[in-house]
Amino acid sequence: MNWLARLFGGKPALTPEQAERLAAWRSLPAPDPGASHAASRYVVVDVETSGLNLAKDRLIAIGAIAVHAGNIHLADSMEIILRQNRASDHDNILIHGIGGTAQTEGVPPVEALLTFLEYLGKSPLVAFHVAFDRTMIERALKTFLGFKFNHAWADLAYLCPALHPELARSHRSLDQWMTRFGISNYARHSALADALSTAELMLSLRERMSARHVDNFKAMRDLDKAQRMTHWTG
Repeated sequence: MNWLARLFGGKPALTPEQAERLAAWRSLPAPDPGASHAASRYVVVDVETSGLNLAKDRLIAIGAIAVHAGNIHLADSMEIILRQNRASDHDNILIHGIGGTAQTEGVPPVEALLTFLEYLGKSPLVAFHVAFDRTMIERALKTFLGFKFNHAWADLAYLCPALHPELARSHRSLDQWMTRFGISNYARHSALADALSTAELMLSLRERMSARHVDNFKAMRDLDKAQRMTHWTG
């Protein structure tokens, strides 16, 4: 009956065990956004989807990796494919490499999303072009778990030009910033590989962040917001 609930806007029916897991995650304390980078865990995330249309395309995979105390922790990472009722089209598969069988035999969405939340905890999220990743994750969580995901994000697509204004006009894409800092990617458009490259990009900003006293997540968010204002009014 879950599909009927989603069709008519009702709340999805979770099993008691699933509801307990969601409640446990929601009750976790939020970290202090003013804590130093050295005392914080950030989760860098990337998603793969059935396309780029925020209104109709579906979340296929989530890749995430943690940055603890200013260092990437490869062991603290995850990648999960959400089971799809139908595979995305051939051209889309050529981009992310997640084949039709992998999609239709993926992890049931409720289980996949609970696993993501449990991995995330309440750690702040970091991405490049947050709006896309956030929209896809928020919509999936609303559809399958029935709640609005209000979480803290920082966007490297704004932090990079804010910290390197001399490159703001010539560097806009993740690939351009990766090239600038000599960051390689073992499987571009794989969610986990792109999350790792994004995490490396974040660490490439440490010197400029330190010089600007961007020493915690709150300062990152403030700089992100200021750069957005500059972008839209410039």
